[in-house]
Amino acid sequence: MVKQRVVPAVLILAGVAALWAAQTDTQLSDRAIRAYLDQIHGQRGMMNVPRADGEFLHDFIVKRGYKKGLEVGTSNGYSAIWMGMGLRKMGGRLITLEVDQRRASLARKNFTHVKLGEVIELREGDALEIIPQLKGPFDFVFIDAWKPDYIRYFQLLYPQIRPGGAILAHNVLSHGKDMQDFLEVIENHSDLETHIERRSQAGISVSIKRQ
Repeated sequence: MVKQRVVPAVLILAGVAALWAAQTDTQLSDRAIRAYLDQIHGQRGMMNVPRADGEFLHDFIVKRGYKKGLEVGTSNGYSAIWMGMGLRKMGGRLITLEVDQRRASLARKNFTHVKLGEVIELREGDALEIIPQLKGPFDFVFIDAWKPDYIRYFQLLYPQIRPGGAILAHNVLSHGKDMQDFLEVIENHSDLETHIERRSQAGISVSIKRQ
């Protein structure tokens, strides 16, 4: 009779734990990231999209298979992380722009914590100055910054969005009066198909550039 070696249960559990740690050393699960997002939502002085809008951005990216994205207005990185999760699935990347130094610093820490540093690149400075230096085309842009400047962002970014790509803008319902010129353009543009996502009271305009 050949005696079988009995491995103590504690060693088996330790091995599983070590394997899990090794797998997650460079990548966190969506579940872990979502839990962290719940923690940082509403950090003092930050302006975050509602969770429902973050989920929409994630799902929209995955559904359309987008890989190259741009965000105007990072804040603490809440919405960028939602998009980063979607882009990670697609093998894509996100550039996010933030003018405020304190917010940018906090966003970097949050990106590091959720291990999305290789997916999300933060560029600090005035978006109106940075955008002309960017190399497109982009699959999509998400605008969530100073509302009266939405039209200026649009004018700079429209040529950089590929056919089939999307221009998304936040707060079009809650702050529509501050961006009337932008709303008129996207609603009447002959090369855009625009609708409003109403998952939250803020509202997200979604404008798809025709092929």
